[in-house]
Amino acid sequence: MLGHYFSQHGFDIRLEWGLAAAQHLAQNADCVIVVDVMSFSTCVSVANDNGALIAPWPWKDASAQAYAAEMGAQAASIDRRFSAETFTLSPASLLNIPAGTKLVLPSPNGSTIAFKAREHGGAVYSAGLRNRQATAAACGHFQRILVIPCGERWPDGSLRPAIEDYVAAGGIIQALGTRLRSPEAEMAVAAFQAAQQQNFAVLKECASATELRGRGFATDVELCLQVDVSANACQLTGKFFVPGVNDNSKP
Repeated sequence: MLGHYFSQHGFDIRLEWGLAAAQHLAQNADCVIVVDVMSFSTCVSVANDNGALIAPWPWKDASAQAYAAEMGAQAASIDRRFSAETFTLSPASLLNIPAGTKLVLPSPNGSTIAFKAREHGGAVYSAGLRNRQATAAACGHFQRILVIPCGERWPDGSLRPAIEDYVAAGGIIQALGTRLRSPEAEMAVAAFQAAQQQNFAVLKECASATELRGRGFATDVELCLQVDVSANACQLTGKFFVPGVNDNSKP
């Protein structure tokens, strides 16, 4: 009964954080939008824009290779590093991914949450800042929409809310237009509008961006913070996120 209070069931557009949202709220949504700006959702968008297909996988270990082999795909490296020959969770590594490539992309946040949300049978999308308008256009016909800012993990595995995911989630919700939004969703829109007024400069100094730059991935920060540069929504169709899906029939 306690979970009923947190379901946001009286609203069309709902927002809740992390894996728990997929576990407890996705079953009552027609559409789930997974928002992991730095970097899973940006990786999916960059790859889909090139015509590549991305399969989410929760575990960053040898199981990704086995899963990829089952589907005739390749597995991204679990180590994020510079290499012209290796695809990783770095969006920059996917800028030139060939069309038709099938890639399994392990990630503890976006991939894990998308993988879990799929179990409930509704539509699942991955989105960030770069394809927020395209995602809203593809998802607007759904009645009950759950937007999940993924956040990051502390060393003990607990959720670390990430403001870039919250802001992007608010941007997607804003782009969905006039709908009945939960208070949680409404406040995310306010966060997006505040960041937008600053031309998103605040996100360049957030903890996730600082970490990526410190590890040598400044280019990834720039790619992740591009706004509305992609015309493709990224829908999980079968086991792969595919580009440009906009099915106007209700599930």
